[in-house]
This record gives sequence, C-alpha cells and structure tokens, in this order.
Amino acid sequence: MSERETWATRAGFILAAVGSAVGLGNIWQFPFKTAQFGGATFLVVYLVAAFGIGLPAILAEFVIGRKSNLNTIGAFEKLGYRNWRFVGVLGLVTGFWILSYYSVVGGWVLRYVGGSLTGAYFGDSAAYFSSIAAGPDAIALHAVFMALVVGIVAFGIEDGIEKATKFMVPSILVILVALAAWAFTLPGSGPGYGYFLSPDLSQLRLTVATTDGFPFVSFGGPLAEIIPFAVSQAFFSLSLGMGAMITYASYIDGDESLFGDGATIVVFNSLIGILAGLVVIPLLFAQGVEPGSGGAGALFISVAGAFASIPFGRVVGVVFFGVVLVAALSSAISLLEVVVAYAIDNYAVSRPQVAVGLGAVIFLLGLPSAWDTAWLTWFDNLAYQLFLPLSVLGILVFVGWVFGRPALEELLRGTSFGHGVGATWLWTVRSVVFLAVVVTLVLGLVTLFGGQDPAIVPPL
Repeated sequence: MSERETWATRAGFILAAVGSAVGLGNIWQFPFKTAQFGGATFLVVYLVAAFGIGLPAILAEFVIGRKSNLNTIGAFEKLGYRNWRFVGVLGLVTGFWILSYYSVVGGWVLRYVGGSLTGAYFGDSAAYFSSIAAGPDAIALHAVFMALVVGIVAFGIEDGIEKATKFMVPSILVILVALAAWAFTLPGSGPGYGYFLSPDLSQLRLTVATTDGFPFVSFGGPLAEIIPFAVSQAFFSLSLGMGAMITYASYIDGDESLFGDGATIVVFNSLIGILAGLVVIPLLFAQGVEPGSGGAGALFISVAGAFASIPFGRVVGVVFFGVVLVAALSSAISLLEVVVAYAIDNYAVSRPQVAVGLGAVIFLLGLPSAWDTAWLTWFDNLAYQLFLPLSVLGILVFVGWVFGRPALEELLRGTSFGHGVGATWLWTVRSVVFLAVVVTLVLGLVTLFGGQDPAIVPPL
C-alpha cells in the first residue's frame, strides 16, 4: 500500500469539502424543492436542518475521518470497531448509487452548455429536453461527464481534486452573484423574491393533542411534507451519508479546528443554495412560470426556455449552465473519491487504474437512468428518502453512543473551545439530531412506499 496523500493546505480541504457540498444539490435540486414545497417556508425548514442537523452530522463524519486517516469503511476497523464497518459500507454504496444517476444529469448540463451556444433549445425547450434526457444521446453524455470526473480524480488529492476545487468553488460563487444581480433587473421578477424570502409561518405550526390522556405533538399538512425533503436536501447538498466527508477528512494532516471548518462549509453551502434560488426563482416568475411546475426538470425546460426570450439569452445560458457544470463536477469528484480511496487503502492498485475501473462500473450502473428518466426518478427517490437518512443515522448512533468520548476529544483537538461545547455537540448528536433523522426516515418511507413521491423530472 502506497503512502497516503494529504491536503497541501487547510484552504484546499475547506474548498474541496465546499465543492463536494456545492453541486447539483444546490443548483439543480434546491431551487425547485423550494418552489415545490412552499418557497420561503421550505427555505426556513432547510436552513434549520442545515445548521441544526447538518452541522453536527458533518462534524461526526469529520471526527471519524480525521481520527482514523482511512477510507469510509476502513475507518471503523482502525478505530477498533470492526463490527461497525457496515455503516461505512452503507455510505460507500449510497455515494456510488447517487453518482450513477448524478452523472446522467451532469451529461444533460454538458448538452445544455452547447445548446446555449447554438440556441438549439430556443424554439421549444420542452421538446429539446425530451429529445436529450434519455436514450443514446444521454448515454453518450453520461460517459463524457464520467470521463471528466475520472480524469480529475486520477491526478490525486493535491494535484487533482485540490487544484480543481480551488478554481471551481470561487468561480461558482462569483458567477452566481453576477447572475443574481442580473435576475434582479428582469421585469416581473419582484413577486419571486416575496415567494422565496417571505415565509408563511402558519405552515410551520405544530399541533398539541392528547390521546387517552397523554399529550403528543403532531405536525400535519405542509410541514409533514416539507420536513423529509428539507432534511434530506440538507444531507444531499452537504454530501452527508455518502462517505465523502469521512474520506475528505481522512486526508487532513494537522490539528485544524473541525468545528470551524464544518461551520464554514455549511455557511458557504447555504449561501450558494440561496444565490441559486435568487437566480432561478425570480427568473421563473419573470417568465410567468408557476412555482414548482415541472419539478427539477424545470431547470432544463422553464429556465432554458426563459433564455430564449431575454436579451443576450445565449450568453446568459452559457454562463448559467457553465456554473451548473462546474458545481456538478466538484461534487461528483468527491463521490468517486470515496470508492477510489477504499481501493487504494486496501489493494495494491494505482490511482489512475482504479479511478478508470470504478468510473466504468458507475457508468454501467447509470445506464438505466440514462435510458429512461423513470429509472432516474426511482434512483433519486430511493437515495433521498431511504439511503441518505439511513446512512446518516448509522453514523450518528456510532459517534453518539458507541465512540462517544474519543469522538468528543477529537472534535476539540485544534480548537479553543472548552469541554462544555464538545459535550453539547455530543448531546445534540445523541438526541436532537438523532430524533430528527429518525422522523425524516419514517416520513420518507411513508412517502416512498405510499405512492405520493413527486417525480423530479417531467414525464417524457
């Protein structure tokens, strides 16, 4: 086994982790989950989930990764808990599963960058999407996107992932700020800001009732529907439960503050999601598109169609889909790195060889999603509502109740915080975050198997 790589700089780790978090989850999923589930109401629940649940959970993954300096499966064995390797296996499988269809969507984005240059989708954006979303063209672009991901990962941690994300993440931020400023100038965009930024708090009310004399708290209506998707969106956009954050933290060679790094990542991730919403939602309102219509397919239908009717639409389209492409790549490389790290840590294989081999397997797994969007919808719903919350739940149980005190000590290493802060974090992991994830998992399973899960792409 070769000597393990590390990040060259702390900034490199933070930007790589931000890049993992900032991807299609922010720009592809977040604006349309927000539009679909009540606008600002969803945004409030999401932000509470990101900071109240996502931050403690990301710190739990960081603790496992830095303490072990190994991949998401080997970490548990090195820490002395071989029987808990199944949690790492679940994370690796979840990331593997997600990347298979994530790459298909990345292929769509590639096609739309070219389509913006030529104006190919300007005539009928819905027909254009239908023609490229599934079938041979989608398979070919799925292969191209995976090849780009494999190429970056093959160069390694410092020369591949770190250098790429140092360019990608600042570019995403700068371009989204510029696009948000541009969207503000569009006639008719005003109501979009109210929808996105002014929550209807009546939808967030809890109901206290009694049964046989025992009080209980319930939440029905919009809140019951919003919670599983908002929490899962936080998991998805923060790359939690996929093994990515454990793997990235395993390359840390020093006593940096994990709390500071985690908070920075959550802040930047949330900021970029909000910026994406400030671009997409006002644009949809400016074009008279009903919020939430078309699901996430609206990114490739409603938004793309809007570029056909505005000045300099081709230029704006290239810039917009270009930043979506960069975001997609920054996340995809972290998911491939999870399985590459496991192979390199355990077998005498070179990084380029294993990156190509595993990339090919992921490409094959993604073929059903590339051939028919119904499969992509099924893959995504299963990941959102089952794999992600279940994987995060396993990590929380391990860190909160099994690993316990060593986890607390690892979190405090490199910080000036006292024991009280660490104890509060551990209590939060054991109680608040644990219960929130259990509720999310239960509600997600009800939605998944109750036949009410909304499609993420329109029927073709």
